[in-house]
Amino acid sequence: MVAASLVPDAFYWAKSSKHFDGRITIVQVSTVFGEDPAYWTLALVGTDQHAMPADFEIIASAELADGYPLRQAAE
Repeated sequence: MVAASLVPDAFYWAKSSKHFDGRITIVQVSTVFGEDPAYWTLALVGTDQHAMPADFEIIASAELADGYPLRQAAE
């Protein structure tokens, strides 16, 4: 899946040799740096870091189970 087919704010299963020791993880498409897809990054869930979409192999979309809303980080 290429970055152009990603959906803003959506979650995906992904893996990268540059992050998380190559283990499969969940990332979220972030528009914090701009609404244009050229500025999108992947928020590394559980951290305060962002990475470039090209750094990851997107495996599949990650859907939340019904009745289990995403818990927001404490502010």
